[in-house]
Amino acid sequence: MLREGKATAVHRSDYQAPAWWIDTVELAFDLDPAKTRVLNKMRLRRNSAVPAQPLRLDGEELNLSRVLVNGAGTSFKMEGSQLVLENLPEGEEAFDLEIFTTCAPDKNTQLMGLYVSQGTFFTQCEAEGFRRITYFLDRPDVMATYTVVLRADKAQFPVLLSNGNLVEQGDLDGGRHFAKWHDPHKKPSYLFALVAGKLVARQQRITSRAGTDHLLEVYVRPGDLGKTEHAMRSLMASVAWDEARFGLPLDLERFMIVATSDFNMGAMENKGLNIFNTKYVLASEATATDVDFANIESVVGHEYFHNWTGNRVTCRDWFQLSLKEGLTVFRDQEFSMDLAGSPSARAVKRIEDVRVLRTAQFPEDAGPMAHPVRPDSYVEINNFYTVTIYEKGAEVVRMMHNLVGRDGFARGMKLYFERHDGQAVTCDDFAGAIADANPDSDLARLLPQFKHWYSQAGTPRVRATGQYDAAARTYTLTLAQSCAPTPGQATKEPFVIPVELGLLAQDGSALPLQWPGEDTPGAASRTVVLSESSVQLTFVNVDEAPVPSLLRGFSAPVVLDVDYTDAELLTLLAHDSDAFNRWEAGQRLALRIAINTIADSAIQTGATGQIDQQILPDSFVQAMRAVLRHPQLDAAFKELALALPSETYIAEQLEVVDPQRIHAVREAMRLQLATALQADWQWAYEQHQHSGAYRPDAASAGRRALAGMALHMLCLAAQHTGDAVWPGKALQRFKDAGNMTDRFNALNALVGSGHALAAPALARFHAQFKDEPLVLDKWFALQAGACDRGGQVLAQVKQLMNHPDFSLKNPNRARSVIFSYCNANPGAFHRADAAGYVFWSERVIELDAINPQVAARLARALDRWKKLAEPWRSGAREAIARVAARPDLSNDVREVVTRALADE
Repeated sequence: MLREGKATAVHRSDYQAPAWWIDTVELAFDLDPAKTRVLNKMRLRRNSAVPAQPLRLDGEELNLSRVLVNGAGTSFKMEGSQLVLENLPEGEEAFDLEIFTTCAPDKNTQLMGLYVSQGTFFTQCEAEGFRRITYFLDRPDVMATYTVVLRADKAQFPVLLSNGNLVEQGDLDGGRHFAKWHDPHKKPSYLFALVAGKLVARQQRITSRAGTDHLLEVYVRPGDLGKTEHAMRSLMASVAWDEARFGLPLDLERFMIVATSDFNMGAMENKGLNIFNTKYVLASEATATDVDFANIESVVGHEYFHNWTGNRVTCRDWFQLSLKEGLTVFRDQEFSMDLAGSPSARAVKRIEDVRVLRTAQFPEDAGPMAHPVRPDSYVEINNFYTVTIYEKGAEVVRMMHNLVGRDGFARGMKLYFERHDGQAVTCDDFAGAIADANPDSDLARLLPQFKHWYSQAGTPRVRATGQYDAAARTYTLTLAQSCAPTPGQATKEPFVIPVELGLLAQDGSALPLQWPGEDTPGAASRTVVLSESSVQLTFVNVDEAPVPSLLRGFSAPVVLDVDYTDAELLTLLAHDSDAFNRWEAGQRLALRIAINTIADSAIQTGATGQIDQQILPDSFVQAMRAVLRHPQLDAAFKELALALPSETYIAEQLEVVDPQRIHAVREAMRLQLATALQADWQWAYEQHQHSGAYRPDAASAGRRALAGMALHMLCLAAQHTGDAVWPGKALQRFKDAGNMTDRFNALNALVGSGHALAAPALARFHAQFKDEPLVLDKWFALQAGACDRGGQVLAQVKQLMNHPDFSLKNPNRARSVIFSYCNANPGAFHRADAAGYVFWSERVIELDAINPQVAARLARALDRWKKLAEPWRSGAREAIARVAARPDLSNDVREVVTRALADE
């Protein structure tokens, strides 16, 4: 495999408009796995706004056969991977350029460009994969209309798909056939797609609000059609929601989704022809969990919503990636919350999204790969498909939404499309449209400062202190913001931070909020905008010292520092009307206990690495019992509130990290909850284990989630006491379950508690689902992510890699084993003997030779190595240096490990 050579940084400040425009593209493919022929006919013209210069076309791993200009041969040269043409027509008159190349899709293990998966052709062109198909101006600001002809053997490849509308199809000589597709909408090359193979489709005809008819199709391999109903329902709901919420209709005659098991990403929004990882399409109650059903709904929505926010209006350059991704994540979050229905279900979705942000994006903000939502530079753009671009970008959009209101945001979206439909634009253009549509809003008033969210990396911290004056009956709240330096940004300007807040009385009742000068109190919850370094807020007519409820609904992506007493947190946990802050209060209590215990040298681990003494105070245990038994709280919320903060999140709160100490403390807390609430867990399981006929709705899923947690805790307590009853019940539940959620919850309870019955259950599970790749991914991941009792997980992971069903070339399978161990199992990965780090380095190098994108994501597992205590710190550094010393690394991996080692 060819390597890119020395990595060169690309800087946003160097952006220049293209010297050439491509108006139309006509592609003809003769598809053959070993040698595919591609004829590319383009109509080009000079960009008169840019000084005249040669035409430089990007290409990778292509065999060039012919170049014609206006039908005649022409001179050209190769400079690195670029095809350079100098003798081209002068002036702005359009001319025709014809390029004929071949490529080898069956040798394309990177899964970028045109590749073959299990006998079917697929493409993945974002970000820079189209250059692996033909020579092109492979940049997002070059938008053209495409006509595509696909020719292939009809028996081998009966289905031929590309973007847009099918305009012609028919048979050819020699058992071949063709299909001609035309996309009427201009698009950049990264949105090109083709699929050819033996596929079957679920079809659904719909009529839009405007009265236009459309065909929706979900294509899968034969045998998987029965698992596509939920994906189709999600697609229909997405089309209806976008038209109802934002007035954005489907703009093609048909919309297609195709599923493949070999895919680097979750899914791709190619115009009219979305290509998905099977993980986000295939689902039945027998093979998919509630989480899978929810993820499919979200991802199908996300890719469909890109049809407007990403396709009709796209990015000027890749630094603007969050223009489409952050906005579309926000849209898919809103879609899922709207479909969830009840306020409680909406709150659960919000909590789940914030957990991802805190456990993945906040560490990224504090690590060597920290970058702004709109980065200033990159070496490899694939490395910037990050939680900062997606999830933090969505939070930035959410702040805009909240600052202008739901109707104001809809007005802003309307103006955005009126101004920019069919264009490649910037994050500034989007923010400007939202502000201009709402000229009297705080966003419009503070827009230049608000855009610091796009230009500054790092997670701001908001320090809150309160002072109650009993004589004056006033409460003064001081909010102060700060942001730590990040690589390349030593100082930070103040952010615009919306803080939604309320005040609670000691009995938990809501106190009215009244500013000085107001005749009467206002609402019990208000949003204030922190735009200075600090601000003082005074509330009047406050009859008692209140408990402040701050950052309600997680109104800004910041770390909130408040010196709550345990009693105040217990008040918030028991009474706050804001579901997010109610959950947050319990998390703060648990985190405080964990951190204090980790620092307490009097609490020691035993010979087995476990802590045997009680850690949780009775007040916390009683509070958790009250949550579990609360008659009004939804089961889904209870399951979230009773889950302890993750080891990764705990580690991020510490200056120096002893991963084994964190693991031991959290496990001791978990065991104490399991044993102290044993009767309550039994009640919860018995009350929630039966949810009737399977439905993946929020309420039913919540009941199953709580029952699954209860069974897990009961098995954990039983393993500690030697009781065989609950493990036996779990095994029976595993055998009798009528859906995958209940079956997998039972299996997880046995594996997670380390019970001997786990082994036969795992064997039975594999035998039952050996022909279901996505289910086997769960089987692999469960074992690689198991609690490490006795240091055996690494040996198990190595054994799993030798399993006949394991393939390193399949990204899903690689993630199920290697990522589950290295990225998601810190207690097992961070071994004192550094064996986990050695394993990581070997896998990064091995994967890099096959698929650099997947390798680079694995390389991120040690981003935060500098926080580790010894001996883990030295072991991790040695492993990173071992990878960095390789002369043949891809730019993808080299950028990650180089930045990890920087500034030592």
